[in-house]
Amino acid sequence: MTVTVNIAEAKAQLSHLVEEALRGKDVVIARRGKPAVVLTPVEPPASRELGFLPGTLPEAFFEPLPESELEAWGV
Repeated sequence: MTVTVNIAEAKAQLSHLVEEALRGKDVVIARRGKPAVVLTPVEPPASRELGFLPGTLPEAFFEPLPESELEAWGV
């Protein structure tokens, strides 16, 4: 089902029109009676998986750095 509204009505009912578009309805906003834009839902971004490189880190990697190393970094 298509819902067509003019710009003034779209301003007043934007949140409702967004909900309608999210429910799958075609929402058309018209200017002076002529279709101008269509509201469509945005696809959620694809999730990115961490650890995409092969290999593992040794447990020592997660241990605090020794004082000599911290001093070398100026921390």
